[in-house]
Amino acid sequence: MPAALPETILRRAGPEDAPKLALLGAATFLTAFASDHPGEALVDHCTIEHGVARYADWLVKPDYAFWLIETPLGAPIGYAMLCLPELDIAPDAGALELKRIYALPGWQGAGLGQTLMEAVIEEARARGAPSLYLCVYTVNVAAQRFYARFGFEKVGQQQFMTGNVPFTDWILRKPL
Repeated sequence: MPAALPETILRRAGPEDAPKLALLGAATFLTAFASDHPGEALVDHCTIEHGVARYADWLVKPDYAFWLIETPLGAPIGYAMLCLPELDIAPDAGALELKRIYALPGWQGAGLGQTLMEAVIEEARARGAPSLYLCVYTVNVAAQRFYARFGFEKVGQQQFMTGNVPFTDWILRKPL
C-alpha cells in the first residue's frame, strides 16, 4: 500500500468510461466482500450492478455524477458515484447520496478516499444539497471510521441485497 498519494489523476467520468468503471466496480466490490458474501450471490451482484450497461445508463443521467482516479498511464484505481437518494428512510428534501466510493486495495491508505470524498462533498454543496447520505455495511468498521472523519453520523439502517442474499447497511448522514 502506498504511504502517500502517488501521482494520480482525478477527473469526472463520462459515458466513455463505463467499461473502466464496471471493471473497477466489480473488482473492488469482489475484493471488499468476498470474505463474507456467498460466491454465487457476489458474482450475480457484480455481473448486474457492476456491468458496463449499468454504468453506461447512469453516466448519461444528469442526476448522477462520477469521479475516476487513474494512474498517469490511465489505469483506473478508484471512483465515486453521487446520485439522488435511494434509501429506506425519508431523506432531507434536496439531499444527495454518495452511492459508491472505492479504491483498489493496493491503493487504499494513500489518500484516494479523501480526494474522492472532497470532490463529492464539493459537488453536493454546489448542487445546493442540505445533506449527503451514504450506506455502509454494518461490519465494515474501517469504512465507518473513514466516514466519521468527514462528519457522517448514523441515522438508520436498511437491507442491501447482494444477488439474492440480504445484508444490513447503516445509513449515514452528513449535514452540508
